[in-house]
Amino acid sequence: MHVPKKVRRMLAFTVLATVPTLSCAWADDSLLTLSKAEQLATMHNQALAASTKNAEAMAAIPPQVGTLPDPMLSLNALNIPLNSFSASQEGMTLMQVGISQALPFPGKLRLREQAAGFEASAAAHHTEELNLVVVRNVRLIWWNLFFLDRAISIVQRNQVLLRQFVKIAETKYKTGLGLQSDVLLAQVELSKLLDVEISLLSSRRSQAADINALLDRPAVTVVTLPALTDEFLSPIPAAEPLHQLALDARPVLFAKRSKLDAAHTRVDLAEKDYYPDFKLGAAYGLRAGSNANGSARADMSSIMLSMSLPIYTSSKQDRAVEQRQAEVARQEFSLQDMVAAVDAEIEKALADYRAGHDQALLFKTGIIPQASLTVSSMLAAYQVNKVDFLNLVRAQITLYNYETQYWKALSAARQSWARLDAAVGKPVPWMKPETTNKEMMHE
Repeated sequence: MHVPKKVRRMLAFTVLATVPTLSCAWADDSLLTLSKAEQLATMHNQALAASTKNAEAMAAIPPQVGTLPDPMLSLNALNIPLNSFSASQEGMTLMQVGISQALPFPGKLRLREQAAGFEASAAAHHTEELNLVVVRNVRLIWWNLFFLDRAISIVQRNQVLLRQFVKIAETKYKTGLGLQSDVLLAQVELSKLLDVEISLLSSRRSQAADINALLDRPAVTVVTLPALTDEFLSPIPAAEPLHQLALDARPVLFAKRSKLDAAHTRVDLAEKDYYPDFKLGAAYGLRAGSNANGSARADMSSIMLSMSLPIYTSSKQDRAVEQRQAEVARQEFSLQDMVAAVDAEIEKALADYRAGHDQALLFKTGIIPQASLTVSSMLAAYQVNKVDFLNLVRAQITLYNYETQYWKALSAARQSWARLDAAVGKPVPWMKPETTNKEMMHE
């Protein structure tokens, strides 16, 4: 059957457009790479900065509570006669200057300092945990943005193809070789893609605002990501070593242990309250006037020692010890609960990574190549009127859906690995091949 030359040229262009292409991207400082986004977040994120300052403030507390109370200076006028207010009339009148120092029972200051030190350590570990959370969130949003960029690119490429399909259908219809319904069908599918593009662009703007907030940048800052990424996915790691690694690396677990140590220390401190605290003082009194024999009155000195009497132990010290012991139990339960939560985070992240890894591999090595060959074959068959236009369009839309699902699976796998890193508390070894397979990179 004779096919007009113009139709053949359009078909040839369409076949070439369905072949995946490799775009070249030069290094550009304006590009927001993943490593750059992580660096900006750790440097400028306001929540992380606030947590860092809180940790610094907590670190300043231990030496304060471990130091003796400030000594007290006293200036006293004693035994002044009311009839004359004279300092020399009576021999017991004196002007006194004194100093006193409170002395907690031995060991209390050390225990207070230790408890505050454990609290400061917990605050520092909470800052480390927040840093993990910020980096994880940056990675999640970055990979979501990367997926949206790939999906938008695929939609736009398919819009070009469908516009070519519309022209092909119109040309064949004008020459009597096609149907008007083919033209209308292609136009409907093109309109659907335009609607999808609107939705994707809206999602991208929202995600760009989110990542700008994490980086402490204006929400309207343009976010441009690299067009390429290494599509390699690490083999699925074993779960048990990750659980053990998390016990030794996850900051939130260290924070919980520090809180538990602080609670134990406060039990010891509460038990110290069964013993008295002391107060030691010395004073010097100056006397004016003369004795009856004409000699000058001698000055006076005083030494004072006082102590608290913990006699209400049943309603005070006993209750305080019970309170601190209950706090120890609470911190133990909290630690056990957090260990279980961390284990669950690791298992969920591994399950999601396994699903994304397997799906991406299936789409990359099986489904997409087969669908691409199907479209090419149907285009050639449509040229000689062996395939109807509806099946051709459906095949192209199916290929578009598979390509989008591939990037979704790849991004989901990378997001799951980011969550896995955060759950473990340190980067999980990424088992990469010795050489990068450039054939696994495409736009």
